[in-house]
Amino acid sequence: MSQPNTRKQSQRVSARERIQEAQRLEQLAAGRRRRIVVGVSIVAVLALAGGTALAISAAGGDDKSSAGSSAAAEPTALVVPANASGPDGTLVVYGKADAAHTLQVFEDFRCPVCKNFEATNGESVRKLAEDGTVKVEYHLAAFLDKNLGGRGSRTALAAVGAALNEGVDKFKQYHDVLYANQPDEREDDFGDVNHLLELADKVPGLKSDAFVKAVTERTYAPWAAKVADAFNDSGVTGTPTVKLDGKPITLFSGNRAVTPEQFTSQVKQAAGL
Repeated sequence: MSQPNTRKQSQRVSARERIQEAQRLEQLAAGRRRRIVVGVSIVAVLALAGGTALAISAAGGDDKSSAGSSAAAEPTALVVPANASGPDGTLVVYGKADAAHTLQVFEDFRCPVCKNFEATNGESVRKLAEDGTVKVEYHLAAFLDKNLGGRGSRTALAAVGAALNEGVDKFKQYHDVLYANQPDEREDDFGDVNHLLELADKVPGLKSDAFVKAVTERTYAPWAAKVADAFNDSGVTGTPTVKLDGKPITLFSGNRAVTPEQFTSQVKQAAGL
């Protein structure tokens, strides 16, 4: 008489175990889903927070050649563009040389958050430079080529060298055009010199014979590598980063870029104005 009860108890235990196992598997699956969501959220926040786009180390460990690796046909002789500034000509300075304060801007031409910064506050940077509040030091990087593959960052940087050789104003205009026409960072359109030459049409008077020759032959590729190495040595770990006389400027609040008014206010406050 005990066998039916035992069989029923066994069936109940088996059913309970199946339910518990199903619950355990669902909890594991839910945990995996949460981790995926959290991981995506962290990437999104890092890509927009505090001027550390993509949270990628610019230096890339000890690899200082990531920005300078080039095809065998590229020139090896270092040619520094006219109008370059700083140690070994690795900086570009825009604005009045005697400005009392220096705004350091660290960027990579493939960085999408740099594009966001330029779209929101690039005009503020220009106004601050042109009214003499600051002079702007551009520290240009090419580390996204290593992290994303391709050669768009360093090819664009070499083309910018050709623009700088034509004049600082031409550099600034071409710089702005590249950010306004930046491809998705997963695409390597800036690795095509013909595309870079097409974009140069948007800067009146830029496409001199010398400019076209320098871009086509990648004359300033060795200089671009040197500029990118200087960025890697700067201690800055992400782009965009902006500093006023060495003091960091907040570029994002939550997941939004600070407004032009907020950006300008920060710069002037840091400058004691």
